[in-house]
Amino acid sequence: MMQPNETRDLPANNDGLARFLGGSPLAVLGRLILLSILVGVVLAAIGFDPWNIVTSIRRLFQWVYDLGFDAINGLWRYFLLGAVIVVPIWLIMRLFSAPRGR
Repeated sequence: MMQPNETRDLPANNDGLARFLGGSPLAVLGRLILLSILVGVVLAAIGFDPWNIVTSIRRLFQWVYDLGFDAINGLWRYFLLGAVIVVPIWLIMRLFSAPRGR
């Protein structure tokens, strides 16, 4: 008979699958679906076709080559613009998830 303050041996929240996936399977699936849609929109905006990805990649490199240095300058500006947001968020996440010393 269990005492009032005893706990049962419940399965741990951090079982092997959840640890491997980085969270509960349903939550990870939801995040993957949303991220896939977002990446799909971006790739469609630059002309990728999911049914013929190799041709789309070749066409993208040909487009960049045809545009010359203006395309590289544009990509550099997009990189810098994104890095202004992504790098500080990444740094904050790393700082808050760092293991605590004893």
